Amino acid sequence: MTERDDRGARRDAGRAPSRPATLAEKLLASAAGLDAVTPGQIVVCDVSVAIAQDGTGPLAIEQIRELGTGKVKAPECVFFIDHAAPAPRSELANAQRTVRAFCAESGATLSDVEMGVCHQRVAESYAKPGDLVIGADSHTCMAGALGAFGTGMGSTDVAVGMATGKTWLRVPETFRIELDGAFVDGVEAKDLMLTLIGRLGADGATYKALEFGGPGVAALPMSGRLTLSNMSVEAGAKCGLMPSDSVTKEYLEAQGRGDAWIPLAADPGASYERVERFDLGAVVPTVARPHTVDHTIPAAELEGVRVDQVLIGTCTNGRLEDLRSAARVLKGRRRAPHTRLIVTPASQATARAAAAEGLFDVFWAAGAVITNPGCGACVGIHQGVLADGEVCLSTANRNFRGRMGNPEASIYLGSPATAAATAVTGIITDPRKFL
Repeated sequence: MTERDDRGARRDAGRAPSRPATLAEKLLASAAGLDAVTPGQIVVCDVSVAIAQDGTGPLAIEQIRELGTGKVKAPECVFFIDHAAPAPRSELANAQRTVRAFCAESGATLSDVEMGVCHQRVAESYAKPGDLVIGADSHTCMAGALGAFGTGMGSTDVAVGMATGKTWLRVPETFRIELDGAFVDGVEAKDLMLTLIGRLGADGATYKALEFGGPGVAALPMSGRLTLSNMSVEAGAKCGLMPSDSVTKEYLEAQGRGDAWIPLAADPGASYERVERFDLGAVVPTVARPHTVDHTIPAAELEGVRVDQVLIGTCTNGRLEDLRSAARVLKGRRRAPHTRLIVTPASQATARAAAAEGLFDVFWAAGAVITNPGCGACVGIHQGVLADGEVCLSTANRNFRGRMGNPEASIYLGSPATAAATAVTGIITDPRKFL
C-alpha cells in the first residue's frame, strides 16, 4: 500500500473551525473536506483505514465483488485472520482461504493467523492521529485512542468504504469525560471504564462520541487509553476519542511511526451534550456481573464468588502493560486448583515482548495456558469455551450470555490485576490485597 498523502483528515486536522469544535467534529470535518460540521449533519468522508476480520471479511468481499470491482481504493485496506486463529473447524478454514485469496488479488493487506487481534494491530501499524478508521467489527472504535475517528460498521458499509475510499456518517453529539488525578495502586483503566459504563448504562451513549479529556488524561499511558476507547461501544458510543499529545507521540515513535504524529485536541469552549467527571484516585477495582457490561459493582463486594476459569488478555487488556500487571500479582503464586488460567496476548509483538521480559515464565509457573494471539476464548470459538454452569472472570469487553461459547455459563469482567488475583484465590478478589 502507498503512504497516505496530505489529503483529508491529516491535511485539515489543524484547520480553525468557525466555532469551537469537539474532537469528533474536527475529525469528521477534515475527513469531509469541510471547514466545520455540526451534530446531526450527514457528511461524506474520505476513509483512511478500512478493516475486516475473518468473521466479517467474507461477506465484505462478496459485497465488493457485487459492486463490480476486484480491487480496493481505501488508502489502507486490511483483512485480519484473528477470530479463529488458527482455524478450529473446516468451514472457518474455508472462510479464511477466501480472505487470503482476495488479499492476493485485490491489493488489500493480509494480517494472518500469527499476527494478532485486528484492533491491536491497527493501533500498532495503521491508525494515526487525524485518520478516519472504519471496520467490520464493533470494537474498531479502539483506534480513537490515537486521535483517530474509529468506528464499527456492517460488512456492506465497510465493503463500500473499501471499494470507493469513501463513507457517509452522521456527525455525533459528544459526551465529555473529564478526568482528574491519577489511579491508586491496583486500579486500572478497565476499572474506570466499567465504572463509566455502569453510570451511563449499556445504551446510555448510543451514537454519541465519548471524548476523554482533562488533566487526568495525561496520566494515562497508551495501553489504558486503548482500553477506554475499545470499550466505548459498550455504552453504545459511536467512537471513543483521546487527544493526540505527547503520550501519542511516544507510542507512535515506539512503533517506528513517529512521523505520523500530529497534535490534535478539542477546541477550548467546545459545546458538549453531557459532561461526566471522574477523580481517578476515587476509582476502585470494579467488576461487571453477568450478563451485561453495565451491571457493575466493586470487586470487593463480590468476594466469595467461585470462578472456574480466568481469561487474561484479548484486544481489551492483552497489551504488554496488562500482562505486566497480571504477572506482578501472579509472580511466586499459583492458580487455585479448581481455576483454569488462560493468557492471550493481543498481538505477536506483545507476545514477543512479554516472552523477552520473562512474563511467560511467570504465567507458566502460575499454571497458566498461553494461547496464540487472537480472539478465540473471548468470542467463544475455541481455546477456552466454558462448560455448562461454569463461571469465568475475563479481561475482555463483553459478558453477554453465550459470549464465550456457552449460554449456560456466566462471565464477569475485570481488570488484569483483578483477574490475576482471582486466579490465585479461585474466587473474585480485589487485587489490592496482593499489592
